[in-house]
Amino acid sequence: MTNQPGILRPASPFERTTPHSESGCRQQSPRREESVKVLRHSHVPRKTSPISPERSAFFLGDKPSVYFYQSNGNNGITFRALNRGQPVINPTKGTGGVRDLSLIAGGGQEAGRRWYIIDAAQRTGSKSIFVWESTDLVTWAQERLVQVENTTAGMVWAPDAIWDAEKGQYLVHWASKFYPNSDPQHKGSPSAIRIRYAYTTDFRSFSTPQDYIDRSPTGIIDLNILPLGDNSYALSMKDETEKTVLTEVSTTGLFGTWTRPAGSSAVISSGVGGPAAYWDNQIQGKAYLLLDFYGSDGYRPYEATDVESGRWTASNRGGFPKNLRHGCVMPINATLAAALSARWP
Repeated sequence: MTNQPGILRPASPFERTTPHSESGCRQQSPRREESVKVLRHSHVPRKTSPISPERSAFFLGDKPSVYFYQSNGNNGITFRALNRGQPVINPTKGTGGVRDLSLIAGGGQEAGRRWYIIDAAQRTGSKSIFVWESTDLVTWAQERLVQVENTTAGMVWAPDAIWDAEKGQYLVHWASKFYPNSDPQHKGSPSAIRIRYAYTTDFRSFSTPQDYIDRSPTGIIDLNILPLGDNSYALSMKDETEKTVLTEVSTTGLFGTWTRPAGSSAVISSGVGGPAAYWDNQIQGKAYLLLDFYGSDGYRPYEATDVESGRWTASNRGGFPKNLRHGCVMPINATLAAALSARWP
């Protein structure tokens, strides 16, 4: 196939099993009559190999803006910059800086009609997330800062979201630490960092946040969830205490029992963060996981042919750009790819 403009990796015009939930940087497969399918996560076990380009959105090194990349043809780990390497979005609110972004495909009635970018505000002590939305992936508007945490929170880091089909809402999650009510200036010792979550239908109003993953005294940040189908999920997250990224699997839903299949002490790598998982478009059951080597050259791709084993190995990264930071990968169809390439060459 020829290279497709506009996004980050590709997919094929055939049916595949659609999982219960869709996660950040992910879009549900369209119906058979559509000319090109889109996909990203799912127990794929995709029964076929989609062929539509995918795009990525990244935080680039120390530059606090949003950058778009696109795959070269159907290769899931070679990318080129869109917009001639310049940012597509420059935040204007707060301190004017973002990091730890996630691109969310609409779920339910918004599937194929709306997309969101959510991001952490680059400010110490922020309790809010940035939100932009789009109806075509090309034009991004309605920039806003939305508070999601209470006054005892020390920060909101690495927000991401997954469409919970059973609830019919987006489950949004992030990392926070907390100070006692008696310490409103946050001068004392906080709690360990833990993963929090809330539900929303519009990324404007959110339910009261609750704990999602609390491994105190170990701090946990940078959660990423990959749907596997059949109510199963694989998560990747950073142990902020040990500075490692690990993976766990639940076969009983988003609020099921999480286990570490590769062993209780197994990690993927050390000195890394910002995990971002997505499925390969050509090989059934193969997935990639981007890990940010934040003390070095940024994201490097890893891969697994059996995600549920929890075992990942380093990929060939000859075509992978250097100095990309915390971001994500999402598939799109050829129409969207062409529109993006035309607007952001």
